Amino acid sequence: MSASVTVAFDTHKFIKQMVATGFTEEQAETQVRLLSEILDTQLATKGDIIRLEKDILRLEKGIETAKVETIKWVIVTGIAILGGVAAINRLTPPIPYYQPPVQEMRQPAPPPVLPALPGPQTAPAR
Repeated sequence: MSASVTVAFDTHKFIKQMVATGFTEEQAETQVRLLSEILDTQLATKGDIIRLEKDILRLEKGIETAKVETIKWVIVTGIAILGGVAAINRLTPPIPYYQPPVQEMRQPAPPPVLPALPGPQTAPAR
């Protein structure tokens, strides 16, 4: 904030009102001096606000530039990594993956049970 700003402040009127409400002349003058110092050093002027708005706009432009540069850097780095991987693949091609034939994991089915034939059973010939 600007330290050389002077705020329009009617000190004589302020002192008259303070004395009228019971303050001594010395107390009123001290109040005026302290209040004038506060107004001169603690208040922001229109010029201060305009300067801050310009600073904010400049910083926002810097942030946008940084975003664009970061995106460019990420893209270039990705292209470089892909190029490196492609070069490694050309120098040492990947080993083809051998997939063994699929095995049957089930147990073999039991032989079917044949129904008994009606009639006499003959013994097999020897």
